[in-house]
Amino acid sequence: MQNEKLDAAGKSLSDALHISFTILKVIMIVLIVAFLASGFRTVGPDERALVLRFGKIQGIGDDAILGPGPHWVFPYPIDEMVKIPVEKNINLPVNTFWYKEIRDDILGPGAKPRPNRADKLDPMTEGYCLTRSPAMTPVAAQGPAVVAPEVLGDSEGSDYNIVHTKWQISYQIANIEQFFRNVYVRNIKPDEIYAEVMMDDITPLLRSVVDDAIVATMVHYTIDEAFQSVDAIPRRVQQLVQQKLDTLDSGIRVVQMQLIDKRWPMQIDVVFQAYVEASQSSAQTITQARTYAETSLSSAGGQVAQRLCDAILDPNCDPQRREALWSQVTGNAQQIIAQAQTYQTKVVEAARASSSYLTSILPEYRKRPELVARKLYLAAIQEVLSNADEKFILDSSGEDRNREIRIMLNRDTRLKPKSAPQQGVGN
Repeated sequence: MQNEKLDAAGKSLSDALHISFTILKVIMIVLIVAFLASGFRTVGPDERALVLRFGKIQGIGDDAILGPGPHWVFPYPIDEMVKIPVEKNINLPVNTFWYKEIRDDILGPGAKPRPNRADKLDPMTEGYCLTRSPAMTPVAAQGPAVVAPEVLGDSEGSDYNIVHTKWQISYQIANIEQFFRNVYVRNIKPDEIYAEVMMDDITPLLRSVVDDAIVATMVHYTIDEAFQSVDAIPRRVQQLVQQKLDTLDSGIRVVQMQLIDKRWPMQIDVVFQAYVEASQSSAQTITQARTYAETSLSSAGGQVAQRLCDAILDPNCDPQRREALWSQVTGNAQQIIAQAQTYQTKVVEAARASSSYLTSILPEYRKRPELVARKLYLAAIQEVLSNADEKFILDSSGEDRNREIRIMLNRDTRLKPKSAPQQGVGN
């Protein structure tokens, strides 16, 4: 009887243990499935990912990079997936060289006048760039540390100028493996996103590189060039920044470098405004003068006018080339040349006719000089009188020597002259 009771208790214990082990197996299987299922990760369309197995990148080259879509990796702590944005343009403002803004500068002064600034710029609180003086020789910068001796040297009458600038850099992660290996990003916490931590950690590096490039670039431009340049200065800064990032094997690609704003120091605002207005007026006057010169030349001689002027002013110019240019002249000059040639022909032909006429009467003049001279005189008088509207013929006898003659020069020639017994009118 006692044995039967022990067998029943053992069987119950065995059944309980069997059930417990079965439940434990099910729980373990569920945990294993859940553990393995937690390894599924999704890479966004603008992201690429690296898989770290115990901190080491898995794969070589392109095989190490996972593209957009779902992927499975061993769950943490075996594998860790690092997702890095690559298609997204990340903008970083750089205000290192901007002046210290007050409330009215940020919100806008509106109708209120700008408050007076200190007489001197405080380099401890306000940023600025140095530009070369116009008296200095411009030099093409070759890198962040390259500054020409003539720029740094003491040139007579030369000095640096100050300008405030505000920049923005747009960049992408072009090579995520290089970026992950060579650019420091702190270990992220479970509740943090790698992309956000990445942007915070690389900001000091990028600002330092951009600041160096801006300083190395601006010193090779005058303040006028700094204000007039649209893309030359930003393009040069972008080149220097990219060169430095490539040297570091950072895997970062600069998409665009923008010069957002620029202005002269507040302390010289009135003087600089007058200078800008004078420069604009000067440039406008010069432009108008050049336009007038080009228009006048084009109107006078056509398209060849400028080349013709250069040929005339050049003492070494080939005469044949000069004549060839004269033959291509159009416009008013061509008309004047044609009139001059016509007048020349007319004068030459008149001289030839007079020469022929005098040659023909020369024998007669030798025989009867007084008769020929009188005939020429009468012919000249006849030609003169034929073109006169009114004719007054005065007797040259002795009776008329003491007579006073008055002629109304401004009288109306259409009126018939009054009868005058002392005057005779000849036709």
